[in-house]
Amino acid sequence: MTSGLAVVFSAVASAQVAGEIEDPWLWLEGIEDARALSWVGQQNAKTATWLTARPEFAELYRDALAVLDAPARLPEISQHGAYLYNLWQDRAHPRGLYRRTTLDEFRKVDPQWETVLDVDALAKREGEPWAFGGATWLPPGNRRCLIRLAPGGGDAAEVREFDVEKKAFVTGGFFLPSAKSRVTWRDENTLYVGTDFGPGSLTRSGYPRTVKLWTRGTPLAAAVSLHTGAENSISTTARRVRAKEGDLDLVSEGLTFWTQQNYQVIGEKLKPLDLPPTARVVGGFRGRLVIRLKEEWMRGGTRIPSGAVIVADASALRGEAGNVELALAPTARSVIKAVVPTPGGIWVTTLEDVRGRLDRLTPGEEGAVAWNRMPVPFQDHGALNIKTTEEESGDAWVEYQSFLTPPALYLVGADGGAPGLLKSQAPAFDGSKFEVAQYWASSADGTRVPYFVVRAKGLKLDGRAPTWMFSYGGFENSLTPSYSGSYEELHGAYGKLWLGRGGVFVLANIRGGGEFGPAWHTSVLKENHYKCFEDFEAVARDLAARKITSAAHLGIEGRSNGGLLVAATMVRHPELYGAVVCGNPLVDMQRYPKLLAGASWVAEYGDPDVPAEWAYIEKYSPYQRVQAGVKLPPVMFYTSTRDDRVHPGHARKMAAKMESLGYSVDYYENTEGGHHGSVTNEQLATRIARTFGFFWAKLK
Repeated sequence: MTSGLAVVFSAVASAQVAGEIEDPWLWLEGIEDARALSWVGQQNAKTATWLTARPEFAELYRDALAVLDAPARLPEISQHGAYLYNLWQDRAHPRGLYRRTTLDEFRKVDPQWETVLDVDALAKREGEPWAFGGATWLPPGNRRCLIRLAPGGGDAAEVREFDVEKKAFVTGGFFLPSAKSRVTWRDENTLYVGTDFGPGSLTRSGYPRTVKLWTRGTPLAAAVSLHTGAENSISTTARRVRAKEGDLDLVSEGLTFWTQQNYQVIGEKLKPLDLPPTARVVGGFRGRLVIRLKEEWMRGGTRIPSGAVIVADASALRGEAGNVELALAPTARSVIKAVVPTPGGIWVTTLEDVRGRLDRLTPGEEGAVAWNRMPVPFQDHGALNIKTTEEESGDAWVEYQSFLTPPALYLVGADGGAPGLLKSQAPAFDGSKFEVAQYWASSADGTRVPYFVVRAKGLKLDGRAPTWMFSYGGFENSLTPSYSGSYEELHGAYGKLWLGRGGVFVLANIRGGGEFGPAWHTSVLKENHYKCFEDFEAVARDLAARKITSAAHLGIEGRSNGGLLVAATMVRHPELYGAVVCGNPLVDMQRYPKLLAGASWVAEYGDPDVPAEWAYIEKYSPYQRVQAGVKLPPVMFYTSTRDDRVHPGHARKMAAKMESLGYSVDYYENTEGGHHGSVTNEQLATRIARTFGFFWAKLK
């Protein structure tokens, strides 16, 4: 096939399975291949040269970095024992200080933090670009944890045992080399571990297939195997659900992204638990299991609705005596977003028309059927997230924020009383100048799709406002009102970089997310995935109809599955958009199951190796559908060399193919950062400044 020619699919070609069509850009899938990296370097230089030369770039970068490094931003915390822990990154500590403080100290305006691990110093000492990947704690003492260190920020990470009091890694302690491991504590001297044990130990998706029990002081090779899942399953994991009433040990084999088989470990045997395959065990409550249902469950003669929370005796799920109780069911207006069990009660966040609510569930009086539901008062029109809980009392640290209200952290006692403000982030912009509205668009099949618009007060509705529209549309991921706009890490910088310069921000709650319960997601799986694109396109048309903006002034962005969204709709209806930013995307939907973790998403999209399923995937797969001679909007792709979840070859190949077809394409690939795209604030500020710089340059 001659380079520069479009791949045109005939009816026969459409029926062919993946791998049978020649791909002239296949070599770009070589992540560390010298030729591929040379191409990346040339593309990076080209994109950086013209964007950094733009008059607004320096100011965009400066403002983004200032907000990301601001001392007044709200720290992300987790509670363990008597301390609150946080990874803090700023200009002096780009890779971060893992640090801790007490609650009393945290209440102060300027709390004192104690450094537990200096990640920058560790990276320098060991000559590795470490990114902190989190810690797995050993309760109840919380003196030891397992720290994950990812080289370059990917999903694969080393696991090292760490002594928090000595602030040092444990000599001769538990250690795993870099892999996509799944590790939890059973007790002080044993771990449940799934990792790369060698040939045949990983699933087709690249995750652990076998879970073992590993005893301190013995080699990993001597760990006792508990369960080995099928090669086509997603992964196998194990954990201990702790309670004073008795611990429960569970093994779970992820059959697909949305289904699993759960077992209870009793002695040396695994007993299957009778649950719907889409049910999720989210934790324990006083020696029982707390479970979320994704689909309706007929248990005996009782119907339990989809989206409900149930509390069950493990014995009942093994077919023995015990109870299964409905703790909370969704309503026509309210869907359950998150469930966090604690000894004092079960915290539940819900969404009502994409607005956050918080409730505390406790059992009714002995003999009562119903559970008690106690609402916790918070402001309307915002998002609520339970950041951490106290493992003994059940107190919760809850974050509230909205598009125009900076994040604030509240302490809510286990008694469910009024929340007490602990700390709030200083405003990054003057929110009084802007307003938020929620509108509804009608999709192609008549479904009403909500979206939020953040704009300056008194904005002239003449269709000329530069507008940045963001969405995701998959994996039941809900998009809620956020001070960060669409970037979780942005801390309000979009107020200066976009809103303050005259831009409008739009957040579209299209199907595929979880904003309106499980059906909002399941209704667009596999052969119906195209409806996500129709929802997004309906919002774009509705914005034009309301004269908020118009095609020439509408820039769209999506990342990961959202990258597939914006790439697909760009090819489907290029006339709707003025510019496209496509981050860490899936675009070659013919080869996606063969690339890194791609096989784990077959339950979402379908399997292109099955001719009947490829027939509907091919209709929207951006890499196969893009052709020469169409008026496409300018597009910028970004990704990370270290993204070991969504292969960087997707973005590379799409950019190369489009460029060969004569389209305006920009491309930027960060050398580290994993699927999140950045490790340091400087890297994130660069990406943000380039995104907004691109939009300001292209949206006239």
